[in-house]
Amino acid sequence: MRRTATAVWNGSGKEGNGTLTTASTLLNNAQYSFKTRFEDGIGTNPEELMAAAHAGCFSMKLSFVLGAAGFTPEEIHTDCAITLDAAAGAITKSELTVKAKVPGITPEKFQECAADAKANCPVSKAYNMEITLDASLI
Repeated sequence: MRRTATAVWNGSGKEGNGTLTTASTLLNNAQYSFKTRFEDGIGTNPEELMAAAHAGCFSMKLSFVLGAAGFTPEEIHTDCAITLDAAAGAITKSELTVKAKVPGITPEKFQECAADAKANCPVSKAYNMEITLDASLI
């Protein structure tokens, strides 16, 4: 399975701008620029997309892990924050915060399942950075 996206950039790094388009066209010429990445401009940026990818992948993996353990989650709500250290020119951290409603599960079993999902979701495996997890039941 392959998924594709296209980036088009015009101009210099600071004054230029670009667009991002995904094959599904969910993003269709979505605007990004220096301001959307390093300031508060309108549009998206690579770090926001990485955060969405990690939150989505982790939530789905946690659902599979819980299912394999005999539990069906009613809701998994995952936030993700990606840290870009501009001075170092590196993305250094992904912070996952999950709140889940899982009938019948103990807090200990939930923590075990969440740790498994963090270690084994494909996006976690792809990211070469510190990954933290704060998981709680609601």
